[in-house]
Amino acid sequence: MARFDLLVINARIVDGTGAPWYRGEVAVKDGKIAYIGAPGETAPADASKVVDAGDKVVSPGFIDIHAHSDFLLLRDPADLGKLRQGVTTEIVGQCGLTPAPVSEEYKDLLKQYTSFLHAGAELDWSWRSLGDYLKRVEDARLGINVGFCVGHGSIRLAVMGFSSAKAGPEELAKMQELTREAMEDGAFGVSSGLIYPPGMYSDTEELIEVCRAAAPYGAVYLTHMRNESDHLLEAVKEAIRIGEEAGIPVQIVHHKACGRQNWGLVRESLRLIEEARARGLDITVDQYPYTATSTTLSAILPPWAQVGGVEALCARLDDADERARMREDIEHGGGWENQIVSCGGLDGILIIYAPATPEVQGKTVAAAAEERGGDPLEFAFDVIKANRGAATACYFALCEDDVKYVMRHPLVMVGSDGIPTPPSAQPHPRMNGTFPRVLGHYSRDEKVMPLEEAVRKMTGFPAARLKLTNKGQIAVGKDADLVIFDPATIIDRATYTDSQLPPAGIDYVFVNGVKVIDHGEYTGERPGRLLRRRTR
Repeated sequence: MARFDLLVINARIVDGTGAPWYRGEVAVKDGKIAYIGAPGETAPADASKVVDAGDKVVSPGFIDIHAHSDFLLLRDPADLGKLRQGVTTEIVGQCGLTPAPVSEEYKDLLKQYTSFLHAGAELDWSWRSLGDYLKRVEDARLGINVGFCVGHGSIRLAVMGFSSAKAGPEELAKMQELTREAMEDGAFGVSSGLIYPPGMYSDTEELIEVCRAAAPYGAVYLTHMRNESDHLLEAVKEAIRIGEEAGIPVQIVHHKACGRQNWGLVRESLRLIEEARARGLDITVDQYPYTATSTTLSAILPPWAQVGGVEALCARLDDADERARMREDIEHGGGWENQIVSCGGLDGILIIYAPATPEVQGKTVAAAAEERGGDPLEFAFDVIKANRGAATACYFALCEDDVKYVMRHPLVMVGSDGIPTPPSAQPHPRMNGTFPRVLGHYSRDEKVMPLEEAVRKMTGFPAARLKLTNKGQIAVGKDADLVIFDPATIIDRATYTDSQLPPAGIDYVFVNGVKVIDHGEYTGERPGRLLRRRTR
C-alpha cells in the first residue's frame, strides 16, 4: 500500500507565510499534507498519484475572505467560478445581508431585499436560524470549503423590519440574542452593510451592543462602512470605535475611496488604522483589485427612499412628488454616500444585472437612457422599479493609484466581494478574476509586491485572521488545499463585458487532497466542507 495518496514533484513551493519560494515536493495523505521534502527525496512509487508541477508554483489554496455566495451554493455547490481561480475556501455572509436569521413577521421583506443575491437558486425559505441554513448548505455537498458570518442587517430586519427608528432596549436585547444564537451555530463574525437598509438606520451604539454579544465567542466584526467617499475618515473612526468599545477584532472590507474628489484619501484612512493597531485594536483590511465597485442600482437612492423595504420603495417610485424629492437629494443633498457623484455621473454606472429589463444589461445608465429617449435619472428610477430593487451595477469610482497603494499595505488581504448572478447575466469581473489578477497583473506585471507576499495576502494572512488553523499554509498537518499555477502565465481574463471567462495559468486545484480542477476543467468531485468557528 502506498504511503501517500498524492505526491507533487518538481514544484516551487510558496508556502503562504511570505517566505521566499523554494524547490521541493509535497505529499498528501487522508486530505492532509503529510510530508514536505527536497526534490527527489520521495520515490514516485510511494504515492498512489503523482503530479509533476514542471517547476511551476504550488501554493496553499486561496481564501476569499469576502464572498457573497450564500445563496449560490444551493444552486452551484462547487462554486466553479471560485474553484477555477484557485479559491478553496470562501467566507460568505458579508455586508450585513445573510439568509438568516429569519423572523416570520419579516420573512417576505428579507426574501425580497436579498433577491439580487439569489443567483437563480431555488429557495423555499423554510429555515429560520443560521444553523438551519448551514444544514441546507452542508447537505448540498460542497465542492469548496465555506464559512459563514451573520449579517447585522438581517438581524435588525428580523427584529424591526425596515424601520428607520432607533432600536430600544427590548429590540437591542433581541438582536443580541439572535447574534449569540448565530455564534453558537458557528458564525465566524458579524458583518455590517451600513450603506444598505436596514443597516444604514442603525446608530453606532446599536452596532456596539450587537458586537458585544459576539465578542466573547472570538468573532470578528467585518464592516462595509457607513461611507467610502466624502466621509470615509469618519466611517473608519466609527469602525474603530465599535471595535474598541465592544472588545472585538475589526475587518474593514473592500477598502477604497470613491469619487475623484477623495482619491488619495486611503493614505489617511490607513494611517488611522495603523494608529488604532498601535493602541491595541486588532484591525485589518481587505480589498479587491479593480477600479469599479458593484452593488445594487438602488444604492443611488437616498436612505429615506428605502425605508420600509422593496414594496415601499416601489410605491415611492410610483409617486411623481417622491421622485422629485429623490432627484433633489441626489442632485443637491448631502450626508449620505452619493454613488452618482462618486462616478462622475450616470455614464459611470454600468448595469450588469436587470432580470426584468435584460435589454439594458451591459450598458451604462446614460447610454441605455439615450437609446430609450428621456431623462437618465428618471430612466434609472424606472429600471430600479421594474426590477423591484434586484438590478445591480458596476460603479466606476476608484483610482488605480489607490488600488495599488492599498494593495501594498501589510495589513491588507485579498477578497473578491464577488456578487453572483444567474448564468445568463454578467457579474462584476471580480467574481471570476480577483485572485489571478492580483498574481498576474499586479504582482508579476505591475510589480506591486513580490509573488510570496501576494500569496500570503490570500492564504496565510486570512487564515490567521479567522483562526483557520488548518488552512493557509503548506506545512505538515495542514489541510491539503493546494493550487498549482504558472507564475509566468497566470492572469484574469474576465472583463466588464465578458465577465464569465475563467482565468488562465492555473493547472490544478485540490480541496482537502482531492483534485477538483484539472487544467481549467472541473472533475465533478465535491470534497468541500462547511467550516464553523470553533466554539468557546
